[in-house]
Amino acid sequence: MVTTFSKYLREFLVTDEHFRSSKRYMSADNDQLEIRNVLNGDTKAFAILVNRYKNMVFSLALQLLKNREEAEEVSQDVFLKIFKALEKFKGDSKFSTWVYRITYNTCLDQIKSNNRKQTTVVIDEINENQIRTMETALDIMDRSDREKSIKECLGKLPTEDGTLIRLFYYEELSLAEISKIVSLDKKTLKVRLFRARKRLAVILRTHLEPIQLQNYGQGNR
Repeated sequence: MVTTFSKYLREFLVTDEHFRSSKRYMSADNDQLEIRNVLNGDTKAFAILVNRYKNMVFSLALQLLKNREEAEEVSQDVFLKIFKALEKFKGDSKFSTWVYRITYNTCLDQIKSNNRKQTTVVIDEINENQIRTMETALDIMDRSDREKSIKECLGKLPTEDGTLIRLFYYEELSLAEISKIVSLDKKTLKVRLFRARKRLAVILRTHLEPIQLQNYGQGNR
């Protein structure tokens, strides 16, 4: 959507502690071997899979639930579900995609059980000129202030929007992979992802206006 905004978003996701290390699974090319070993009764092989994917599962759960203790509990539940359903994994997608989908659905079930209300953000009022003003403010801010602002605003996004941004920008999953995780066709997913980025831009602009835009952005309107 917006080049500068996207750059700062990716920069934050790569450096923030909640998002670090989950990409370690990307180098795991022998999942099928460990899966076969587990199905043959080798419980140690499952411990290898848990260790390989625990950061990925926890960080996604934390993104969705926004509570560390809940994310830890749900992560344990996710791996229990994976263990019980492992024989159902047919290998028609990446194992990581399958793990993501179980994590995603388990978190949504937890959110529903908590009767947690989702944040709504009206996105129609933002225009390209306002986005450019916001980007100017981001450009001028020092990195720590910029990252703090983005972190606070990501936390205000509806959980599913934040998850889509995380999967696309940080995990760099393809639309095909994400569509399997969240059970959306690619056309709908593109629309949802666009709207998620725009919602984040609205939240960030609103967050910046009282402070940064007053100092940095007035001359760019």
